[in-house]
Amino acid sequence: MNLRSEPHPPSEPASEPLSLAAGLDTQASNDAATFVGDTGAIPVDTRRVIVQLLLGPSVDARRQTKLWPVLLRDETVIRSRLHELFLDLVIDHDQQVAFTRQVVSEQLDVPILLRKAALTFLESALILFLRQRLTQADAQGERAVVALTEMEEHLSVFERAQNPDHARFERQKANAVEKAKKLNLLQRIRGGEDRYEVSPTLKLLFSAEEIQDLTTSYQALALAAADANATPTELPDEQESEDTL
Repeated sequence: MNLRSEPHPPSEPASEPLSLAAGLDTQASNDAATFVGDTGAIPVDTRRVIVQLLLGPSVDARRQTKLWPVLLRDETVIRSRLHELFLDLVIDHDQQVAFTRQVVSEQLDVPILLRKAALTFLESALILFLRQRLTQADAQGERAVVALTEMEEHLSVFERAQNPDHARFERQKANAVEKAKKLNLLQRIRGGEDRYEVSPTLKLLFSAEEIQDLTTSYQALALAAADANATPTELPDEQESEDTL
């Protein structure tokens, strides 16, 4: 199945792109009003795109079929509105996903709007595994699908030998999967028993260099955990790694 399938067309014909000038015009503001006292200057569908981008993690053409055409149509205005919040708009036209990124500037003390999600060791290991699965599927032109059992088996290699608290490690594994679902990096497949699709947004969050560095580090830890004579550092429930999303 081709990952780069075209999004479904909107139910109504898309209107002309909204210009920045029109977005600031008083008459345009009146036309766009949706409730008493509304001073907004952009259409409702454009506002919905901005809200979805702020809610995160992304606007996906396959999941938000009505929002994606609006995003492309009004990209200039949406990008301008986000810049007012010190956010940048990132669009991957090949993967058909878009998300916001915090603006970084050496000339300005930028207030931080987006929160970073701190990850535990196992959460980082799972996300790296999902990122690799996404790369493999993309190379084959397929959707990245993973089963719950595959994720659990992958994380099991990090359990230290003779672990005296196996139940706690099982909770850590379950929490790692739940964290990926909470971040919308995993979407349950309808009709699929404990099978999930990996969000293409994940491909944009790590560069090739970062993936290589993380892979090397985690492979070394997995080998150490597999060595019966090794005693890797215990992973308490609340311990966090340096990785963030």
